[in-house]
Amino acid sequence: MTDLMPVPGSERYNSRPPEMDELAQSVAPSLKLHHLQQDQASVDPLTYEVVRHRIWSITDEMGQTLKRMSGSPGVTEANDFGFAICDELGQEVQVGTYNTGLVASTDLAVYWTLRNHADNPGIEPGDMFLNNDPWVGGGLHQNDATILAPLFWEGELFAWTTASCHLIDVGGPKPGSANLAATDVFSEALPTPPTKVVRDGIIQNDVLGMFTRRSRMPALVELDVRAEIGANRVGHQRLTKLIERYGPATVKAVMKRMMDDAEGRLRNRLSSIPDGDWRATTFIEQSVIGDRDLHKITLHLTKTGDHLTFDFTGTDPQSGMINSPYAGMRAGVVFAMLPVLAGDIPWAAGGIMRCFDLISDEGTINNATFPAAIGWAPISAGWATSNVVAECLGKMLDTAPELRSRVQSVCTGAYDIATLAGIDQRGAPSVGIMFDTMAGGFGALPHRDGTDTGGILPIAMGRAPDVEMSEFLGPYLFLWRREETDSGGAGQFRGGVSISSCLIPHGTPMPMGGSFSGNGKARPDASGLAGGYPGGVQTDLIVRGGDVGSLLAGGTIPQTVEEIGGSVEVIPNRLETVIMLDDVIIIHPSGGGGYGDPILRDPQLVADDVRNRKVSRAAAESLYGVMIDDNGQVNAVATESARIEIRRQRGADQPDIPLRGADETGHTGHDHLNASLTVTTVSGVATLTCRQCGTALGSSEAALADNAKVHELAVRQVTPEAPVPSNYVDIDTMFRALVCPCCGTYFETSVVPTSSVEAVT
Repeated sequence: MTDLMPVPGSERYNSRPPEMDELAQSVAPSLKLHHLQQDQASVDPLTYEVVRHRIWSITDEMGQTLKRMSGSPGVTEANDFGFAICDELGQEVQVGTYNTGLVASTDLAVYWTLRNHADNPGIEPGDMFLNNDPWVGGGLHQNDATILAPLFWEGELFAWTTASCHLIDVGGPKPGSANLAATDVFSEALPTPPTKVVRDGIIQNDVLGMFTRRSRMPALVELDVRAEIGANRVGHQRLTKLIERYGPATVKAVMKRMMDDAEGRLRNRLSSIPDGDWRATTFIEQSVIGDRDLHKITLHLTKTGDHLTFDFTGTDPQSGMINSPYAGMRAGVVFAMLPVLAGDIPWAAGGIMRCFDLISDEGTINNATFPAAIGWAPISAGWATSNVVAECLGKMLDTAPELRSRVQSVCTGAYDIATLAGIDQRGAPSVGIMFDTMAGGFGALPHRDGTDTGGILPIAMGRAPDVEMSEFLGPYLFLWRREETDSGGAGQFRGGVSISSCLIPHGTPMPMGGSFSGNGKARPDASGLAGGYPGGVQTDLIVRGGDVGSLLAGGTIPQTVEEIGGSVEVIPNRLETVIMLDDVIIIHPSGGGGYGDPILRDPQLVADDVRNRKVSRAAAESLYGVMIDDNGQVNAVATESARIEIRRQRGADQPDIPLRGADETGHTGHDHLNASLTVTTVSGVATLTCRQCGTALGSSEAALADNAKVHELAVRQVTPEAPVPSNYVDIDTMFRALVCPCCGTYFETSVVPTSSVEAVT
């Protein structure tokens, strides 16, 4: 699965961020670039703010245009699209708040187009380029199609606008274009590098037809491509009026300053954080149908001064169909960076991305070389990359008191995707993706619980479609869609719970093809921070031959798997199957990770969670050590005894020593590393100390690993929803924690293979 024969010449399509001066000098002389002269670089503050906000308004209008013109539920219902305004070289001046992974790779596609097409076929006024080659950029897999549109002013290339969205089907052997059995890209939909689809303002029907002819749903794909073209045209019209009013020098000066300001603000923020380095590791399960292995992505984040280095050295080689090219790795970084580090900084991504660099071996899972299979790159390697980035950023921010409010445990750990293909209720071909995973659980923060069914980190404006709209668009009937108890990670602050959806075929005359893909089924993906537990796992089921029809005819809507009847089939990480008319599908993505040791949680908050069905009574007792009587009230004496027993089982030398508990000062002291650790000065030496009992643990992270105890449990003991791992992979996993040897408080937690000897870091 990893020994792919190199394709000579394919390296031409590998786009990487260039030095801007070098890029400008490499562009063919026939293409005149609009340059800002040194004496034109200044702009007064009032004009700057007016023009800056107008540029943001234009990007937003582009997005609204795309939504109004598109017919795809991924765009209209789930907001799975992106758009950007770039300068003449492709640096992103302003990006939208929708799918940030798409805009994270857009500039790569512009760089490539400038280098390769400026002379032949040429970049001229009125041109637009269609691209869905993830090695070039502009998207993370072949379904992400991007229109790149150069904007000229008085014969000079002034800027670019771009629009991207997920197309429902762009060809290949399987509906939806992701082949779960693929071991190379030739078994998937083939990518198309930037190709001129609009020439001198006129859509080229031969190019558009060549692209849409591949699809099982050509009318819908063509509508989406035309919507992207329309969004770019709106962007050009509005930008042209802006230039006419304020002049090209002023508008360009604002564009450059927007990126410089974003860079400066982020660098200032990074400078306020103590230098250090942090590590995280995650695993992708089952790289292809038939595989039963775990595939590692590992990150070493280093922060020095005002710069970050994301080093993915040690990540496993590319395998099966879970890979992403360089653009997906870069997108995984931006997925987490924009909302976590730059949520209050204008998203002039061209400036923000100057603040970090990437180190990675070619040919690995998240830096795959052609011709690796990449059909589900965003929800496999791209998503897993964002998990380790989010975990490391959370650890980093936890060392900066003034930024601690930004700390967040990992959100929904994987995208639970189901594609259903067949005949809809109107007799037309149907390919539908279930977007309910958009209602995943957010990770917990140091001061509050994660948002329940709040969304997903990569798509800031993502949303779960309205049930009635899903039923209108496709041949389905939903039996339930609800929040699931115990799906959020336990902690001093609880991870957000996630959704589950149960649906049946409805109104279709024949069985449907079902394609299911997702990670985090054998082990939870949403890591906890500072001793918090991971979020729940992803679980998908098919109930074969149930009696739903009779139940509905009798006026009963089943609410549990047991009520449905029939036989339950556990869906592995990758499955292609037939959904019969009497089958039932249950989709349940993971929740968010917890923050802080669960035994530090206020017992009354646990009781409230039990009453609100966020946490089961059994989990309240086993995970939080909170004993609740039959009236729903906390039994304080029994709770204290239960928590002492939990600490004893963790190996604490003094399990009954009083704990400090929740931080009444709001967790803002300059000596606090996180909910469990603090830094004190002993004989002039900074020492890591347990915040709960004051035990000294050494002067470094290495000393902490040596002096803390290691506590290991079965994953099911900390994640009530966890299944038997052997349902999915042949490698068992375990929960591992670093524990204070005195009081038994958890410092750090992770889920690792049982064969792993790595310490928790």
